[in-house]
Amino acid sequence: MRQSADDHKLSSGGSTSASDLTADIDDYVTDREVSWIDVRRHLHRHPEPSGEEFKTSELIRTHLTHHGIQARIAPRGVGVIGEMPIGRNPDSGPVIALRADIDALRMADRKSQVYASTVEGCAHACGHDVHTTIMLAASETLMTINQLHPSLMPSARIRLIFQAAEEICEGAQWMVEDGAMKDVQAIFGVHVDPLLAFGQIGICYGTLTAQIDEVLITVRGQGGHSARPHDTSDPIAAAAMLVSMLYQRLPRATDSRDPSVFTIGQIHGGTAPNVIPDHVELNGTLRSVETTTRKNLITAIRQTCRHYGELSGNTIVVKFRNPLGSVRNAEPVARAFERATLDALGEAAVVLLTQPSMGGEDFAVYLDHAPGAQARLGCAGDSGWPRLHSPVFDVDEQVIGTGARIVSRAALKFLQQGQESEFQI
Repeated sequence: MRQSADDHKLSSGGSTSASDLTADIDDYVTDREVSWIDVRRHLHRHPEPSGEEFKTSELIRTHLTHHGIQARIAPRGVGVIGEMPIGRNPDSGPVIALRADIDALRMADRKSQVYASTVEGCAHACGHDVHTTIMLAASETLMTINQLHPSLMPSARIRLIFQAAEEICEGAQWMVEDGAMKDVQAIFGVHVDPLLAFGQIGICYGTLTAQIDEVLITVRGQGGHSARPHDTSDPIAAAAMLVSMLYQRLPRATDSRDPSVFTIGQIHGGTAPNVIPDHVELNGTLRSVETTTRKNLITAIRQTCRHYGELSGNTIVVKFRNPLGSVRNAEPVARAFERATLDALGEAAVVLLTQPSMGGEDFAVYLDHAPGAQARLGCAGDSGWPRLHSPVFDVDEQVIGTGARIVSRAALKFLQQGQESEFQI
């Protein structure tokens, strides 16, 4: 049976104005946060990689429908789209979206906690289990408060987007193609941040993340016996030298005041120690913030590959794949996150982020369709906390309750400030 507001420690007589809704939010979160931590730990023990989040999607759908929220699994079988009307006349108001990513990474979990991954070679080392739990918690909280005080809630429809395949930068586009952004006028997202202590919330106005290009370089030439490299064009030596040349050349190819980074993360070539192969593949990423910087670096990479190919006697082909834009936070949504943080945690909790992260986020895809913002939730405990994508990455689990408070408040504050200005954003 679906839980109702009567199942929790809230009273419909407790609030008398819209500003008092936050007190009920805090009461509900306090009542439920231990249960939400259990949800997070279940997800952490049972991670699923990008494109294979079948059980995770069903868990999300079941949780939402249990709390009276309409939800369906996306056509690809992974990811969930929900719809939650709030207020007296939801169809008269805007549609805003809350988004969480749900996939795990293909890597080992080496933690010793009881909730460590039980799936070999797969781990929630980027906090997506936490993002999922926070958005489930925020959805549940808003639904319950709406049941108690529909006349005090702003009229709107809240779209819930639980997105698969963020780690391979494909899931956001899948959701857009499946109609998740139809009529959406603003979108909210969060990401845990181990560079911030628990209780700190990172707020960015403007560019939050880098734009990213995957770079595939193929060095092709004449292989042969390792005893006679003079009879070959030695693609292995050429590839090694090319990496060094690119690392030296690219920082000189653009304005040093504009952040950028080029990294080779994979090198594939050869079949035996005494054979020089006839081709080598290099895979890496190019990360930049400014559009002009990106264009200049792409040109420099192409030129360096072409010229060194001629010099080394090899053919070097470079391809740029899967471009991803920057997350650029819209001011009204970022402001709602900041006001929510001030209200929930106080001024000391607000950390204004003035420099973009060089990481990427396919939350950027949604921003091609509606303004939005992503907040960074401090999740670090003691000093020396492990970073994202570490095999021992973890969070201070109090961040789940804090995240639910922040997201719930931010959505309501955004809608309230929109009503005050006739929803001009």
